[in-house]
Amino acid sequence: MAIGDIIHSLVTYSMGTLVALIPIANPIGAVPVFYSLTDTDSDRYRMRQARSTAINVTWLLAVFFLGGKFILSFFGISLGVLRVAGGLLVGHTAWEMVTARQRLNATEHQEAQDKEDISFTPMAIPLVSGPGAIGVVIGMSERNTQMPDYVGSLVGIVLLGVLLYLCLVLGEPLVKRLGSNGLGALNRVLGFFILAIAVQFIADGVFDLIKEAAPNLLH
Repeated sequence: MAIGDIIHSLVTYSMGTLVALIPIANPIGAVPVFYSLTDTDSDRYRMRQARSTAINVTWLLAVFFLGGKFILSFFGISLGVLRVAGGLLVGHTAWEMVTARQRLNATEHQEAQDKEDISFTPMAIPLVSGPGAIGVVIGMSERNTQMPDYVGSLVGIVLLGVLLYLCLVLGEPLVKRLGSNGLGALNRVLGFFILAIAVQFIADGVFDLIKEAAPNLLH
């Protein structure tokens, strides 16, 4: 590949990965949860937790991305099935956002507040790098074919981690300005778009399954 093609592939896949993950991982939606769990802690502790959360999300998604093809092969799962399952999971999350259900129930929220470190659970898993985001990166690993594609997708995952860190660090003014009502409205709008993405996932998965089972129907 020429240098220009390599650069183009890196930029395309890094931006494509970032754009695909933003609505699913929803770093903005993680801000109010993060601040509610750290409202009695010092700024220094909060910044440390924000950094650890971003790092945990990055390495988790990177591991599932790099091992995506092996995971699908080991369990005998096709890409179409993965897309349908991922779409259902993302749709469930989006429906909870649209109907204003809490992402953590009361028990989980209380348990998280009592924890010394919230960066891995519940922040990284299941809030940000949950099943939906993991399904997205596994699907991407199945479609990538060349080294620049893989590197570009990994760069996109790192960019998501950076964006999440910035949201968590700089999100306090947003929380205070919007208030609970404003954040609820923003969450519903994001949930609607994520629900549309979930429907697209399911439609693509069904199309892939039909193409595998009866390819002549699509001619």
